Amino acid sequence: MRRRLAAPAALLLPLALLLTACGGNASAGTGTDTDGKGSLTLNVGDQKGGSEAILRAAGELKSLDYKIKWSTFTSGPPLLEAVNAQAVDIGGVGNTPPVFAAGAGSKIAVVAAFHGTSKGDAILVPNDSKLTDPKQLKGKSIAVAQGSSANYQLVASLKAAKLNLSDVKVKYLQPADALAAFTSGKVDAWAVWDPYTSQVLQAKQGRVLTTGEGVTNGLTFQVAAPGALKDQKKSAAIKDYLDRLRRATAWVYDHQEEWAKVWAKDTGLPYEVALAAVKRTYATRISVAVDKPLIASEQQIADAFTELKLIPKKVDFADFVDTRYNGGLPSSTTQPRPSKG
Repeated sequence: MRRRLAAPAALLLPLALLLTACGGNASAGTGTDTDGKGSLTLNVGDQKGGSEAILRAAGELKSLDYKIKWSTFTSGPPLLEAVNAQAVDIGGVGNTPPVFAAGAGSKIAVVAAFHGTSKGDAILVPNDSKLTDPKQLKGKSIAVAQGSSANYQLVASLKAAKLNLSDVKVKYLQPADALAAFTSGKVDAWAVWDPYTSQVLQAKQGRVLTTGEGVTNGLTFQVAAPGALKDQKKSAAIKDYLDRLRRATAWVYDHQEEWAKVWAKDTGLPYEVALAAVKRTYATRISVAVDKPLIASEQQIADAFTELKLIPKKVDFADFVDTRYNGGLPSSTTQPRPSKG
């Protein structure tokens, strides 16, 4: 009983995370400052337990030649709205919000990318479900956050099973409502991402029917405001910031328990859930170039949502990238690190 009651409450806590960039209209939280030298301030959009936490844990916020003003957002879309408004110079989101922002004609530029596994992006079913194959989803009800990375993962997973979105009953629900529907049996399945996947599995509230492995690109991005990129000093600060973030991302792989402890404390996640999500998803990420294969992969996502009329017009994703910080990074097609556990 304690586990069954505690898990839904815990799931409500990391709604501020939405680390793979779900939809929503949440606004920024209270900003914090990182000490640094000089008069330049870099305005960075973040999500709870995101870039600031990992940079601090890895010791990468020391000896800055500029100050960082952090603004915390509950999801990718409002963060990109702030980038478009030039209230934020740069911020981190998943693979889908930039597509929707591009569809809205926002002034954004993808400047850095990280490639990880998609094992944490899953379609979950209750433990006692009779579903054993994605092909059996036809006619079933599935909860998913509209415009999220899970939304695309659902579309792609159905396509791999030779099904269309119209073949299932989609229930567009944000995670808290989706959890309630999932645990009460009001939906047959839930398309979601880590750490929610890890929370459901750790609480033994469900099992994985299929994951995004092989059907989604596993990419996350840093997205900058074009105005900041035109500013020579800010552009240099962004380069330094990205270098630090890349080192911190690499640091996680060999410090998974240490990072899970920091992440759990920062977000309120149970340590066991945080560690499971780190091992399955976040430690696998590597820094990759913003290159032609990446653009082509994101174009597929854009075209899929345009076809579904969730994006109002054709998007040319190449118009929303800036490759100046690639600096000898490996191709976006480079395989991520293997999961540990």
